[in-house]
Amino acid sequence: MNELIEKLTKEAGLTPEQAQKAVTTIANFVKEKFPMLGGAVDQIFAAGAQEDGQ
Repeated sequence: MNELIEKLTKEAGLTPEQAQKAVTTIANFVKEKFPMLGGAVDQIFAAGAQEDGQ
């Protein structure tokens, strides 16, 4: 997950807090619009957080 946050801070000029909020907002949007993907989205971000040591 940190890799995505870093990419957003460097390429989009967001602060780490803004990047985190953007990622969370996008994940929630995907889960809302595509409920059948909710579990997959949660697993992807949970795996990313584990890899990042969170």
